[in-house]
Amino acid sequence: MKFSVKATQIEKQSKTCLIVGIHEAGQFTESAKIIDKATQGHLRNALKQGTFQGKIGQLLPLFHLPGSLFDCVCLVGAGPMDKLTPAQFRQMVTLTFKTLSATSIQKASCYFTELKVEGKSLAWKVKHCVEAASEGVYCFDLFKTQKNSQNSLRDIILHVADPKQVKMAETALKQGLAIAQGVILTKNMANLPSNVCTPTFLAAQAKALAKDYTAISTNILGEKEMQKLGMGAILGVSQGSAEEAKLICMTYKGTKTPKAPIALIGKGVTFDSGGNSLKSPDSMVGMKYDMCGAATVLGVMKAAAELKLPLHLVGIIPAVENMPGGTAYKPEDILTSLSGQTIEVISTDAEGRLILADALTYCTRYKPSAVIDIATLTGAVVIALGHHATGLMTNHDPLAKALLHAGTESHDRAWQLPLWEEYQEQIKSPFADMANTGGRAAGTITAACFLSRFANHLNWAHLDVAGTAAMMAGTSERMATGRPVPLLMQYLIDQAASKQ
Repeated sequence: MKFSVKATQIEKQSKTCLIVGIHEAGQFTESAKIIDKATQGHLRNALKQGTFQGKIGQLLPLFHLPGSLFDCVCLVGAGPMDKLTPAQFRQMVTLTFKTLSATSIQKASCYFTELKVEGKSLAWKVKHCVEAASEGVYCFDLFKTQKNSQNSLRDIILHVADPKQVKMAETALKQGLAIAQGVILTKNMANLPSNVCTPTFLAAQAKALAKDYTAISTNILGEKEMQKLGMGAILGVSQGSAEEAKLICMTYKGTKTPKAPIALIGKGVTFDSGGNSLKSPDSMVGMKYDMCGAATVLGVMKAAAELKLPLHLVGIIPAVENMPGGTAYKPEDILTSLSGQTIEVISTDAEGRLILADALTYCTRYKPSAVIDIATLTGAVVIALGHHATGLMTNHDPLAKALLHAGTESHDRAWQLPLWEEYQEQIKSPFADMANTGGRAAGTITAACFLSRFANHLNWAHLDVAGTAAMMAGTSERMATGRPVPLLMQYLIDQAASKQ
């Protein structure tokens, strides 16, 4: 879909579908009033039939309106006047474009930007219209013989009432488009099956980004290079798999002058069987999504390059499979990490923190100003926060505040959990410097405590996205969400703005 922003005159719109909000109790927006007048009260007559009450989630398409040049008007419920929340706004947009994508409509003019959203600007509405519309039309049918993706929508105009605000809206539009592209890449990578999306495949995607964007460069370390460096934690996880582990290192340089980079580290377990601490068959369904952190890093690097953000970024992806077998690592094995710290393996199903430990140590060579790791790390975070909020833990309060603000602004929200010293007691080992699990109690926090031991000298934050990176409803409904690409991109946009 091609998006643009314009200050339009509704009456002169022709051969297009007009998308307008209608509040409950028949309260019209300004655009609805103009359309109603131009069509001799056709909208009010339609509402009198009682099939549309303006509730969130309701849609009413009207065709062949008298006295008009446009093809149709799609009325969309906007709820009570002046009480529209950011979540409801995005819900409206997503549902509208999901519905219209199944029709033959090719061109639409959207007037959602005139709706009042609690505490949000025009720029926010433009940006989120693009992101939510992209969400609505997304379809992953690569492996289906009968394709579902038949979206006919081609040209979308987002209305801006004041011509003086068009330039500002265009900036927001560019941001929304870049973030949408990053989200799509992340979803596509995550939705691939693990027999396609291997560590080698992820490395190839990182190389492809470097070919597409001159600001990105990619370097791949294989197992021989990792062995020379002493990355015993990553190699320990990988040793049961026929697939070779990869350490994918990407850099994005958005300015010519040297700057301390922001580092993003994405967990890339392309399939997690649990290793010798084998998962149950039901629990293995969805484990192709254990590389959503890696997919997020790829998506963010693409979006940052699209926007040409004046920042320096480092993206590090430790990519492995976690498989059982005669060569696989075992409970009570002791691994020596790149940092030199030793780790007693209590569960081979707590593998994500092991590969992240070596990646955290490796990233220090870039001397980053901030480090954020993204990982589908614990089932415990789903119990704590469900599927709405990403778990955030950090050793640096300013970084926490910046990420929480970015989550609220992007509507890709996070919630901070404590990282108190007392929790460190749970990962003590009688035989090594630490154990890789601390038991069921506070499992999300103790996993972050483990990672914190490899981030002592870093401004570091950990995002546990096990509940937000993919939606699971049995075997029939599974889909990656693309989170937390919007959160991280908003954080980077904010950082770029503060430095300018």
